[in-house]
Amino acid sequence: MSDLAAFGRLVAAGWVLVRADALAPREIAPLLPPSAGLAARILRLFAGPEARQGRPGERLATALEKLGPAAIKLGQLLSTRADIFGEAFTTDLARLKDNLAPFPTEIAKVEVAKGLAKPAEALFMRFDEPVAAASIAQAHPAILHDGRKVAVKVLRPDIELRVARDSEVLRLAARLVEAVAPPARRLEPRALVETVAESLRLELDLRMEAGGASELREVMARDGYIVAPAVVWEGVGKRVLTLEWANGMPLSDAAALTQPGLDRPLLATKLIRAFLAQALDHGVFHADLHEGNLFAAAPAELTAVDFGIIGRIGPGERRYLAEILFGFITRDYHRVAQVHFDAGYVPAHHSVAAFAQALRSVGEPTFRRSADDVSMGRLLTQLFEITALFDMRLRPELVLLQKTMVAVEGVARRIDPSHDIWAAADPVVRRYITRELSPIARAKDLAQEVLSALRTIVRRLEEAPQPPVVVRPSPVSRLLWLLIGATLAFGAVVAWTVFS
Repeated sequence: MSDLAAFGRLVAAGWVLVRADALAPREIAPLLPPSAGLAARILRLFAGPEARQGRPGERLATALEKLGPAAIKLGQLLSTRADIFGEAFTTDLARLKDNLAPFPTEIAKVEVAKGLAKPAEALFMRFDEPVAAASIAQAHPAILHDGRKVAVKVLRPDIELRVARDSEVLRLAARLVEAVAPPARRLEPRALVETVAESLRLELDLRMEAGGASELREVMARDGYIVAPAVVWEGVGKRVLTLEWANGMPLSDAAALTQPGLDRPLLATKLIRAFLAQALDHGVFHADLHEGNLFAAAPAELTAVDFGIIGRIGPGERRYLAEILFGFITRDYHRVAQVHFDAGYVPAHHSVAAFAQALRSVGEPTFRRSADDVSMGRLLTQLFEITALFDMRLRPELVLLQKTMVAVEGVARRIDPSHDIWAAADPVVRRYITRELSPIARAKDLAQEVLSALRTIVRRLEEAPQPPVVVRPSPVSRLLWLLIGATLAFGAVVAWTVFS
């Protein structure tokens, strides 16, 4: 798509939002500063008949649905934050999770036949009408010939073209933002868009999702906080994915949280711990954990579906994340600040002490307080102001992690309004710290470094040209003394770290 075509689609998207009075809705006009209020009044002059129908969330949901997959993903994220945008607004957006208009079942069967290179009837004894329809695909209940109930995910027709067009529009929008709003450059809009575009592109190959579902099922089974349905591999193709049926009710269904015997506090805690265990212990996590992708069953069974977006973080980022969370849990704000500097998240010319002071102003109001006692809107505003004050730039490699943390915390709040995120996170974070950052762990790291150094020495000795025959200690004896010295040094370090 050319820049001109992308610009046309960007203008058209803005026009859809203006016509629906969804950019700066009349309901929030009294809250806007004078200049923004004037701009909002001018925009409302162009509003269409749809602007007079329904609440702001309903109008925005309708507009985002018209704008396509990328816009719908944004609406899904907003819908998890009732604590910021209000219950009515997020409830109206909730239908974007799995309640969009489906395409006909007959078309889905044709897609299945093409994707699996055999008729749908060859694999499925029964193939029913869709039970959930989202921006990229829809899900059909079906019965295999062996009697197992499964969910069959089928991509929407021509979705690849829509995603490609959306991605080009997002790229153009990012360039425009960088050009007209220099302060926004620290948010790295281009890198952010590329991260979003890449995740959308991977969602369009359901074989990739099958691999992610299988991997995360194994990861989740190690902790037991959350489960994932098994992949039915004979029902997997580029545009088709078959999973065993998930137990429970989707959290996007209002009745899910009123099931008899449901332990809502435990359910919220398991969600937080499941996400952190995936990210910290394994470096891979489900990066699309909104209510439409989570099923709950009494007393506190949680099942995840839709593995189209998988997040991954390396050992360094995992360590920084654990140390930051542990610092907040223990209220050691100087440690949290120092980790930000060590990771390069805050430029070195700033003061560690001043940054720690700013973090204290964020952490103390939330410590040991339930979710319904904390204003996340005010907290996020304060965090954004702090990131600007200390010249912090967005880290593209952490975008999926940060987005998922926001969504998971929002879902946990909806499950249990009195949820304490720090108490829930504590055992998982402490487990990581004990395993990876304890004196014993550091001694093991040192041992690995010593062994690596010795291997290097041996390799260099073997590669060195042989000197004339002279009576001197042989390379082997020198290496032996090096080994003895290194062993003694290592033993001393272990003794010091354990007993000091």
